[in-house]
Amino acid sequence: MKHGKILIADDNEFNRDNLAQLLKEDGHEVKTVCDGREGIEAFLEDKFDLVITDLQMPNVDGLEFLKYIKNTNSDNIVIMITGYGTINSAVESMKLGAFDYITKPIKEDIVKLSVNRALSFAKLHEENISLKEHLQERQKFDKIIGYSDCMKKVFATIDKVSASDSTILIDGESGTGKELVARAIHFKSDRNNQPLIAVNCGAIPEDLLESELFGHEKGAFTGAIRNRMGRFELAQGGTIFLDEIGDMSPALQVKVLRVIQEKQFERIGGIKTINADVRIITATNQNLEKAVAEKRFREDLFYRINVIPIHLPALRERGSDILILANHFLANFNILKKKNVKRIAPDVVKYLKQYLWPGNVRELQNLIEMIVVMKEEGEICVEDLPLKFRNINKTIESSASIHITDEGINFNDRVSQLERELLLKALKISGGVKNRAAKLLNLNRTTLVEKLKRLNIVDGWID
Repeated sequence: MKHGKILIADDNEFNRDNLAQLLKEDGHEVKTVCDGREGIEAFLEDKFDLVITDLQMPNVDGLEFLKYIKNTNSDNIVIMITGYGTINSAVESMKLGAFDYITKPIKEDIVKLSVNRALSFAKLHEENISLKEHLQERQKFDKIIGYSDCMKKVFATIDKVSASDSTILIDGESGTGKELVARAIHFKSDRNNQPLIAVNCGAIPEDLLESELFGHEKGAFTGAIRNRMGRFELAQGGTIFLDEIGDMSPALQVKVLRVIQEKQFERIGGIKTINADVRIITATNQNLEKAVAEKRFREDLFYRINVIPIHLPALRERGSDILILANHFLANFNILKKKNVKRIAPDVVKYLKQYLWPGNVRELQNLIEMIVVMKEEGEICVEDLPLKFRNINKTIESSASIHITDEGINFNDRVSQLERELLLKALKISGGVKNRAAKLLNLNRTTLVEKLKRLNIVDGWID
């Protein structure tokens, strides 16, 4: 029999205490309140496997309490107690979602039977949800596609490190699939039946990230109206994936370092030390070694998370995978969008392979989705590609006019010359506006500015 955490709401102190004692003797953890209002407060502050509530109570009665619980989460299980035993009250509570009802005077064997049935149902329901999520995650793992040599190395590393509990640092550009690799490692590990909790450290404001990671106690700060579990606590027994860890503040880096070293943490405002039985996988699109040298990232934390490094290659380094991925996305989006775009024309393929893919696999996926949405059927042809893809050929044709004589040429000088010509042409087309020029060259504005400075193109252009 599963032991559960049970909340009892009953305004009759004698009945409430007797029921609590009966359930405690069976090994359950029990909290009692004297009416529905206190029940709602307790329900907000903590998580319960089962709620047992009397029907007739002051302030907020049992039916209102039941409605509140079901509106909050329809999966929560509630048993009603009624002193009247009328069909009307029983039917009303069952219609509102009660699992069962018990009539007064309470009989111990009836209570135990009802509670055991409720907790067994809750366990089965939880297992079904976990199984569905598990299957969904397995399907996500199947979406890691690649036959290039560099991706074969990634797959081999995943196979080797999954069984270990060592910390892992996955680095790679945005859109290369770092979270998919983290999920693959988790679901190939011995922790695969436990939670995988992902946190994007760069997407959560700094002042909220600590609470997200470690949780907080009621009253710890303004707005903390109830206790809250953090992601480390939710990941107990499983894996936590800290994406974009390079964006984490130095103060939080210290706290994450402590979790790795001591396997312990406290909620914000709490004094209870919580053991952290979690595997930690991290990811970044930054050069953390450079960040360490510049004192933006703690050196001790870097070496703690970089026990097993995994580098994800950019899509431009995976030439043989580009068409395979494009066809995979095409098949998926035909189904999702109910279209019949049959194939990618051969002359399109050369454009896809020549493009540098700054957005990597995610950019390729978005491109195919856009084309499928815009077309009804037929094949993807050159005219379906955005202008930046079709302009690549002009750049390639101009580079083909370069002649290498028997005496040879200075490679670095020629590359700098070509780079200078491209920058000047983009600035001319954009009217000297750097933001627009950067977009024309598919560069970040900061990258464009750095190149202009390096090539001494500094005057007469608009920020």
